[in-house]
Amino acid sequence: MGEEAQVRLDKWLWAARFFKTRAQASQAVAGGKVQVAGLRVKPSRAVAVGDGLRIQKEQEEFIVVVRAVSGQRRGAPEAQLLYEETSESIAARTEARETRRLLRVVGAAPPGRPGKRDRRLIRRFTKKEE
Repeated sequence: MGEEAQVRLDKWLWAARFFKTRAQASQAVAGGKVQVAGLRVKPSRAVAVGDGLRIQKEQEEFIVVVRAVSGQRRGAPEAQLLYEETSESIAARTEARETRRLLRVVGAAPPGRPGKRDRRLIRRFTKKEE
């Protein structure tokens, strides 16, 4: 994790393992899913130690503070040293995850069309009523 003078935001997000590719990171920043200090920025913006980032990825939102700058993608344990997630962010993500879990269990819809076994069971069930 070498200290570099300046690293692009999309490259830092990729190195910190928030996104699998730089293209995805760049697209997220350009789409407004990543904010620096509450402002919408471009993917080419330089990241500095101490910057506050709000990263919205799928259904989760991370609020992190940049602790180190690196343009190289490393293993997950080393990537986690690049940032520090705020305690409010961790609590909000945990609460949102629990809410989604509860909603999924209560109103779980079938995953798709019935398969062969399901159709057999449906036919068997409906023929008994005749």
